[in-house]
Order: sequence, then structure tokens, then C-alpha cells
Amino acid sequence: MNREHSALQPYLDATRREFLATSASGLGLLGLGSLLTTDEVLSPRTAEAGEAASGVASAGVNPLAPKPPHFAPKAKSCIFIFMAGAPSHVDLFDPKPKLNELHGQPLPESLLKEVRFAFIQKETAVLMGSPRKFTPHGECGMQLSDLLPHVGGVADDLLLVRSMHTDQFNHHPGQLLMQCGRAAFGLPAMGSWLTYGLGSETQNLPGYVVLTAGRGSSGGATLWQSGFLPSVHAGVLFRNQGDPVLNLGNPPGLPPELQRKGLDVLRDVNRGRYEHVRDPEIASRIASYELAFRMQSHAPELIDLAGETRNTLEAYGVERKPPADIKSGRGGGADAWPTFARNCLLARRMVERGVRFINVIHASWDHHSNLDAELKFNAGMADQPVAALIRDLKARGLLDETLVVWAAEFGRTPLGENRGGRDANTGRDHHPFAFSVFLAGGGIRGGQVYGETDEIGWAPVKDPVHVNDLQATILHLFGLDHLRLTHRFQGRDFRLTDVGGKVLERWLA
Repeated sequence: MNREHSALQPYLDATRREFLATSASGLGLLGLGSLLTTDEVLSPRTAEAGEAASGVASAGVNPLAPKPPHFAPKAKSCIFIFMAGAPSHVDLFDPKPKLNELHGQPLPESLLKEVRFAFIQKETAVLMGSPRKFTPHGECGMQLSDLLPHVGGVADDLLLVRSMHTDQFNHHPGQLLMQCGRAAFGLPAMGSWLTYGLGSETQNLPGYVVLTAGRGSSGGATLWQSGFLPSVHAGVLFRNQGDPVLNLGNPPGLPPELQRKGLDVLRDVNRGRYEHVRDPEIASRIASYELAFRMQSHAPELIDLAGETRNTLEAYGVERKPPADIKSGRGGGADAWPTFARNCLLARRMVERGVRFINVIHASWDHHSNLDAELKFNAGMADQPVAALIRDLKARGLLDETLVVWAAEFGRTPLGENRGGRDANTGRDHHPFAFSVFLAGGGIRGGQVYGETDEIGWAPVKDPVHVNDLQATILHLFGLDHLRLTHRFQGRDFRLTDVGGKVLERWLA
């Protein structure tokens, strides 16, 4: 039997009744049903038929069909703003007057004995104070750096966590831990776990979208992979220029009708193979083809900001350029300012359209040197758009169901970096023992500071929070028990929080 005949065998073997049954109520209408339910010009009768077909398909094999949570959720969407490279917590979020008093002094040898650094030379390392001024903001009196005046304006909506800690002191492992729950390759990212557990509320856009600005994170695409979950749960990278998704547009001369016919043939072939082997990756392939077809008409509308008001564009700073006297090589150059602002506005538009998880990634905050100027550049880039995003979501009634998170892979040392061959003490090294994150909306109780570090910002002394605790709490806000959201792979049940993590009840509204 030749290969072509083998591929057609499932069709040859099927009876007319079996063929009609699988075509009318199974994978055959997966794409058609989805298209019918989203086409507003259809007659009521046709729309009802489309809803019925889509429902049957979703109940069968559509891997992105909405699924019920374990319990009532507070959040429906998450905008996870990831500042790759690690902002300095003692210069932005965690004021340390004692650190300034001790500026230039060494730490006791006993404190440094078991510590590993990426670049600091222990023998000559000294503490480095911060030139930043911290002032209270909001009714809660939250102390924030003078580099974050706009974020200070939404302090009463924020939960500021000053006692984060992690297991990793280098960027790629730390980023994997924050995004995927463990510092290992091949694991699903947080957004993948959420769409795996809850499905997607939108039929015309991905459930998990990635937006980037700056020069690129150390982790790259490994930070939005689906790992061992079906590939349909991977993050979809939206580009900053051209088509929002690479190869989304049709080649010149290919009419939509011909494309639709080609997709129908692919669907039928994949359907036949799925019926034969029941491989979930085939269902992912079908869903991806159909989603791409729908995105051709919906993604361009999403990224077109012409319908936004001038006030909204100015609030986010979409057309801003950095001041001429602030320059940064690490932050990605002048284009990073408008790109990051646009990404924050796009994130709000995606929430409105039902996208489950939006990862807004900027790199880099890896300030081993030239800290003062580099931090001014990056903070100036991020401060206004992030605050505008929180205000905008709140004004539109979306903040209560949208979780906004600002996080990084770790913090920066209270010690100045004294790497050989550079001017000493103009930057800070990697610091896994303490850093800060903040959250807003989505069931979080705002206007509070959680946790505390010691007098120099070295390590938590009150309410320490591990990365897996943050992840467990995020899943809880979506109505998911992190202990029950599992996937069996290679003989054991995996979860985002692996073998750790606890829900932090005091964070919850």
C-alpha cells in the first residue's frame, strides 16, 4: 500500500453515516462553527447552528474551549509586566536610609562567606547607598522612589511586595523560574498553564499573547513556551512592525476563498489522522490554523490605535521620546519609550477582547554599571505607561477582573559592583535574596506594603515570599488551585509551582 492510499484509508473505511456524524458534530465543524459564531452578519438561524456546532466541537477536542475554574475566580485576565534584567529594589521600591549611612563600608566576612555573585569581587566589595529620594504616596503612604511619580499616583491600588526572594542568581535561570515555576527548559510558562486550565474567552485572538520592547530578554522565547502542554497553549509573539504575527498575511494573489478551501482540506486530513491516533497535537494544529484565519481580520484592527482618543494616547505616552540628556544602551534605545507605551495600551485593548494572559516584556534592567543614568532611562520609560494602564483599566471597569503584575527575576545588590576592568561602584550585581514586585486589580487588596527586608535591603526579615508563592496566589485569583492544576508527563504530575508555593491570603481583597 503506497503512502497516498494509506493517508486516505480512514475515509475509505468510514461508512456514510460515520462520515456525516464526524463531519457534522466533530472536528469537521471546529473551524466553521467558530467562524459562524463570530460573524455578526449571519442570520439568527445560521448563528444558532454555528453555536451548536461550536459547542459540540469545543466539548470534544478544541483545546482552547473555555473551562470552568476550581472555584469562583476574582480575575479573568492578567497583564504580566516583566522587567527582564532585574530593577534595583533599593533604588525604586525599598528605601534604606541605613544603607546610605553605611555607604563605602564592607560587609562582615561572615555574611559574604557562603554567597555567590555573578561579578562582584568579595574581597574589595563595599556597600553603595542610593541617591534616590523616597516620598509617601496615596492615602496609604506608600514610599516610592522619585523615579516613579506616576506609579506613586496609583499607590492606593497597589500591593507592593518588598520581601520577594528566589533560588537563582543568573538571568536566564531566574527568568525561567519566574515565568515557568522552575529553572529548567521545556516547562510551560504561566500563561500556558492559565489557558490550559481555563481555556480562552476569545475566538479571534490567542489566549496568550507576548509583547516585547527593548533589546530582548536573556530567556527569549523560552519564557513563553508551552513545554509539555499542547503547543496551542504557547504564547504568541506580536511584532512591533509589519504584520502583528509573522506570516499572518496572505501572499499576494491568494484570495480568501481559496485560502478557506485549502484550510478545509487540511482540516479534513488532520481530522482523519486525529480520529486514527487521537494525538492532541493534531487538535492543536487544527485550532491554530483556524485561529490564524480569524486573526487575519481581527489582529490588524487590534493594533490600529486610530480609534483611541488623543487624551488616551497622551496618557500612555505613545508618542513620547526620552529626554535628550538621558541615554541608555541596555534599555533598548529611544524607540523603547513609545514601543513600551504602545504595548501597555495594546494590553488593555487585548483585555477588552478577551485575551487571557498578556506578557509585556522589556529588557534590560541589568545595571552592572552606569546605574544612575540607566535607571532614569528605564524608569522614565515604564512609569507613565504602567500607571496609565492601571488608571485606564479602572476607569473602564476592568481593573477588578484584570490582574496587573510588575515583576522581575531578582533584585540588585546593596553592594556596588567592583568587577575588574571597570570603574568601581557605579552599578549593582545580581541579587536573588531580596527584591520587590507589585500587583494591582484582579482581586488584590491595594494600598498595602507586604513584607520587609533588613536595614540594607539584603534579605527579608518579615513575611518572605518565594516566586512559587506569587505563582500560587496568581492561580488562586483565577479560581485555580495550584495543587490541582496538573499535567501528567513522563510518569508524574507536573504543576506550575512544582513542589512548593502557598496562597498568600493577606494579599486578597
